[in-house]
Amino acid sequence: MKKFTFISFIILILTFTAFGQRTRTVKVKTTTVTTTTATSAEKSIRAAFDRLIEGIKQADAEKVMSVYQNSEKILFFNNNGTATIGWENMKKNRQSLYEKTSNVTLDPTGIRVEMLGKDAAYVTCKWKQSQEYNGKLETASGRMTLVFRLIGKDWKVVHLHTSPDNPDASRPVLPSERITQQPSQ
Repeated sequence: MKKFTFISFIILILTFTAFGQRTRTVKVKTTTVTTTTATSAEKSIRAAFDRLIEGIKQADAEKVMSVYQNSEKILFFNNNGTATIGWENMKKNRQSLYEKTSNVTLDPTGIRVEMLGKDAAYVTCKWKQSQEYNGKLETASGRMTLVFRLIGKDWKVVHLHTSPDNPDASRPVLPSERITQQPSQ
C-alpha cells in the first residue's frame, strides 16, 4: 500500500508538473508610429515661400512678385489694414517702397504648410521684421497667411493676408491701397 501511495504521489507530481509546463501565449499590443514627412508639393510650396522671404530681405520687387500669380484679380490684405487688388498695383507699390528700404531682416517662425487638395494649400507663420525706411529704423511683427495654387508647374500665391501686431499709423497709404471695391468674379 505504501508503494501504491508513493507511485500515486509521483504520478500526481508529474501530472501537475506537466500542466505547469504549458507555454503561455501573450498577445502584445502593437502601436503604429506615423512619421510626418513633407510631400513633394509641400516642399515646392515651402521653396516658393522661402523665395518670397529672400526677396523681401533683399528689397527685390521682381523676386517677390515672381512668387505671386500675375492676375488683375489677385487680392492682397496689407499689413496697414488696407487692400490692394491686382498684381501690377502690388508690384508698383513694392517697387516704390523698396526704393526707400534697406537693411531688411525678416524672421518668420512657426511656418506651417497645409494642403487643401492636390493643387491648393496655405502657409501660415508669425514674423518679425526690421528695416530702414527713408533712413529711419522700423520694427514690426505680426501674422501672415498666404494661399497657394498650383498654376502650370509652379506654386503661386493667389492671396495674401498679413496682420501686424501694432500697425504703424504714420506709414503712407498708397493710392492703390485705397481701393475698396472687390475684384469681379
